[in-house]
Amino acid sequence: MGIKKQIGIGVLSAALGLAMIGGGTYAYFSDEEVSQNTFAAGTLDLNAEPTEMINLNNLKPGDSMIRTFELQNNGTLDIEKVLLETNYSVIDAKSDNTDDFGKHIEVEFLYNADKLDEVIYKTTLADLKNMKPEAVNKHVFYPQFGDKGLPAGTVDDIAVKFNFVDNGKDQNEFQGDALNLEWTFKAVQAPGEAR
Repeated sequence: MGIKKQIGIGVLSAALGLAMIGGGTYAYFSDEEVSQNTFAAGTLDLNAEPTEMINLNNLKPGDSMIRTFELQNNGTLDIEKVLLETNYSVIDAKSDNTDDFGKHIEVEFLYNADKLDEVIYKTTLADLKNMKPEAVNKHVFYPQFGDKGLPAGTVDDIAVKFNFVDNGKDQNEFQGDALNLEWTFKAVQAPGEAR
C-alpha cells in the first residue's frame, strides 16, 4: 500500500472517530408547550308560548278572536329568521262540503300587541298553508323583527287575529265543521363571522 493511500485511510479513520465522539456528546436545548383549545357550538332554542294558542267552539261567520303568544330565543345564538309552516286538517260534519273551510278563516298578524290595531300581513289559512316559509318570514316576521332578528335571550310578543269571514253568501256547509291548525316555527341562525 502506498503512502498516499495510508495517509488517506488515516485521515478517514481520524474523521470517523471525531464524528463518533462529537455525535455522542452533541447536546441541544429544547422546550415544549401544549396548547389547550376548545370549540363549543352555540345553541338555537326557539320556543312559542303558549303552545295551544286557540281552542274555540261554536264559531259563526263574522266572529273574530285575537290571540297573543311569545316567541322566545332561549338559545345562545341569535336567530336571524323565523320560518313558519302552516298545516291544517278539516273535519267535515257534512258530506256535501264543496269548499275548504281554511279559505274562510282569515289571519291578521298585528304589529302592536298593546293596541292591536296595525296589521302587518293579512291572508287566509288556505293561502298561508301554500306559502313557502321564506315568504312568511318576509311578510310577517321581518317587519316585526327587522335586521336584528331575534337575539339570544330575548322574547317578542306576536299578536294574531283570526276572522271567520262572513262573505255574505250561504255558508251553511261549514256548520259543525272543525279545523285543526298546526303551526311549526323554525329558527335559522345568523350567518357565521370572523372571530
